[in-house]
Amino acid sequence: MTNSKSKIYFVSDIHLGAPALDNNREREQKFVAWLDEIKQDAAALFLMGDIFDYWFEYKKVVPRGFVRTLGKIAEIADSGIPVHFFTGNHDVWVFDYLPSELGVQIHRSEMRISFSGKKFFLAHGDGLDPYDKGYHFLKKLFTNRFLQWMYARIHPNLGIWLAHKWSKKSRLTKGMSVPFHGEDKEGLLLFAKSVLEDEEVDYFIFGHRHLLLDLPLEKRSRYINLGDWITHYSYGVFDGEKFELKKYKGPGEKPMN
Repeated sequence: MTNSKSKIYFVSDIHLGAPALDNNREREQKFVAWLDEIKQDAAALFLMGDIFDYWFEYKKVVPRGFVRTLGKIAEIADSGIPVHFFTGNHDVWVFDYLPSELGVQIHRSEMRISFSGKKFFLAHGDGLDPYDKGYHFLKKLFTNRFLQWMYARIHPNLGIWLAHKWSKKSRLTKGMSVPFHGEDKEGLLLFAKSVLEDEEVDYFIFGHRHLLLDLPLEKRSRYINLGDWITHYSYGVFDGEKFELKKYKGPGEKPMN
C-alpha cells in the first residue's frame, strides 16, 4: 500500500442507543468525529460488531436514530473506501438495509483476509468461546429464520421496547470492568490457539469482550481485543507494517496509545 489511503481501521462495541447508558448522543458524536478523521487515510474500515446496542430491520421499518452514524458510514462507502460490517450479538438482525442504503459489506461469521502479506482472522467473537454453551443455544434462537419472521410480526413499538428491556439487564448496567480470565480460561484466546493448530494467522482481531488487549501467541501471532466505546474509546489500525491499538481522545486531538 503506497497511496495516501494506506491504513486499515478496526473498531467494535460502540453500543449506540444503549438504554442503560445516559451519554448516547455524546458517544455517537465522538464516534462520528472519529469516522470523519479516519476517512482521510483509510484504505478500509472494519466495523467489528455491536455497533448498535439493538438493531432489527422490519420489512418497511428500521430503528429510529443513529442518523449521524449512518450518514457518515454511507459517505465513507460512497467515497470508495470498503466498509465491512460484522454482526454482533446485539445487532445480529441486520438484513438488507445497511448493504443497500449504506453500501457496507455484511459478515455474519469469521473472515480471513490478508493485508501486506499478513493474515488476519476477523470476527466479533460471540459464539466462538467453547465454554459459553448457554450463548451457543441463544445464538441459534437469534439466527433462526422462523423465529425472526415471528418476531417481525410484533409491532415495532413493542418489539423495540422488549429489546430495550432485555438490554437493560445486560452487563452495561453493571459497568464495564470485565476482568481478563487468564490465558487458560479466556474463551476467545483459547479459540485462537486452537486455530493456530491447523493454520498460520498473524493477527486475531475480536470485539465482544470489551477488553483492550494485545497479546503475543505462538508462531509470531497476536491476539487483539479491540475494547469498546463505553470506557476505552479504542480502535485498531494497521498501516501495512505494524498493528496498533489506540484510544481516541476527541476531534483534533492526538490519539493515545
